[in-house]
Amino acid sequence: MDTGSPGGMRLIDYFDKGVERAPTRAFLVDGDLVRTYAQSQAMSHRIANALHAAGVQPGTRAAVLSGNSAPAFECVIGIIRAGCIWVPINGRNTIEDNTYVLNNTDAEVLFYASAFSVLARQLVAACPRITRTICIDKEDAPAPSLATFVEGMPDDRSPEIIQSSETIVVLLSSGGTTGAPKGVMMPNRAWQTMIASTRTVSWMDDAIHLVAAPMTHAAGGSALVMSPMAATNVLLPAPDPLAVMQAIEKHRVTHLFLPPTVIYRLLAHPDVRKYDYSSLRYFTYASAPMAPAKIKEAMEVFGPCMTNSFGQSEAGLNITFFSPEDHVRVLQSGDERRLSSVGRATLFTRVEIMDDEGNLLPPETVGEIVMRGDQLMIGYYKNPEETAAANAFGWRHTGDLGFKDAEGWIFLVDRKRDMIITGGFNVFPAEVEKALLAHPAVQDCAVVGAPDEEWGERVTAVVELKAGASANEAELLAFAREHLSGVKAPKAIQFIAELPRSPVGKLLRRKVREPFWAGRERKI
Repeated sequence: MDTGSPGGMRLIDYFDKGVERAPTRAFLVDGDLVRTYAQSQAMSHRIANALHAAGVQPGTRAAVLSGNSAPAFECVIGIIRAGCIWVPINGRNTIEDNTYVLNNTDAEVLFYASAFSVLARQLVAACPRITRTICIDKEDAPAPSLATFVEGMPDDRSPEIIQSSETIVVLLSSGGTTGAPKGVMMPNRAWQTMIASTRTVSWMDDAIHLVAAPMTHAAGGSALVMSPMAATNVLLPAPDPLAVMQAIEKHRVTHLFLPPTVIYRLLAHPDVRKYDYSSLRYFTYASAPMAPAKIKEAMEVFGPCMTNSFGQSEAGLNITFFSPEDHVRVLQSGDERRLSSVGRATLFTRVEIMDDEGNLLPPETVGEIVMRGDQLMIGYYKNPEETAAANAFGWRHTGDLGFKDAEGWIFLVDRKRDMIITGGFNVFPAEVEKALLAHPAVQDCAVVGAPDEEWGERVTAVVELKAGASANEAELLAFAREHLSGVKAPKAIQFIAELPRSPVGKLLRRKVREPFWAGRERKI
């Protein structure tokens, strides 16, 4: 799979730069367990040496099944140092989902925490290519403990694995919210570009990064990208609102990523204004649109630290960036439309809008968001057809609809597949959701198209109310009509205790939509 010259910079080299920069600085803080950069580097050498001694070859796919923990993240660093390919899997996923990912990526090695012992055994039984398992925190026969696995291995060196810029180091899985996940091949080149991009937008000495979202996704990717600045990563087992607020104050957190859903829960917490957030410099909301009213509330509560960015598994972090300073300027200027933006393209990417015929579109015209740059994936693992489709016309197609304004600000409109067609008019769910989220009783909502004999699809909202709040259908329908045209305003509203979400907090719109179309051959 390597197409570049050997001897390029590797992802592990950037972690080692963090070690050189501050060897005694805390790399991982996991409750009472603190691991310095030098200590984690030593453990990664021991893991890499143990993998090589066991006959595991560079390029082997290896997964880590664990919650957020320091030992688990050291296993990730060890996998990368060994020249193996990290396959992130989430313990909150179903057995079927994780089985699919491991089989689809041809994973052969599985590190797992003992809390997932039963699941690990089920995965091994369902994934015949997995031939080696290591339990991270205890002996779990036939799997050795990590301590046993690395016993006697050198901690100051391991074989230098020569890689090119195109060597794959992480094999992610696409979101899978609209179908089976695809293996996303991310090479050294992509990580190097993400690190360079981060250097231009949010680099900071003495950074403290709170890893509250799963380390298998953007939060873990951010920890890798921030390692050359010697950032400290404070790990939480889950993004519990109270725990997040307490950790920000206790650890003087500077960097934090959370999906909007979790931020909404923070804002709704009765104690949200009792803690000190003055250390925050970059509080990133991403992975889904955030209502402008909520952004303003977050800036009021957390300070002038809110940031937004746009990225994908296939394109990495920080394709675009909306800085804290720009958030402040937007509010001061009164141009609140820009609060719906994801910012402008970062230095190492080009972002444009394209129609279905491959033509680039002028400002203020809705089309598919496409991009070029060195932080993009090589392609989908063993899936040349989908790779070719994603790269049509020489651009990486995101599957997201949006537009640019004349100054280069990117606005997401919706997923291309989520668009509702009602009476021949296109309605983008995100626009309707933004209007409903401005209602003080609404915690979150999902807008889908339900079958309608006259209109084809009927704009329908499924609403999750805030704890202790009340609102009825008539009230919310009237509220929506005040802010939306007749075509876009929902025609029906249903209430739900909790909207279905992926393990990383992404709304599973297809799960909301499915019941409305049950028993029908056509789903549109």
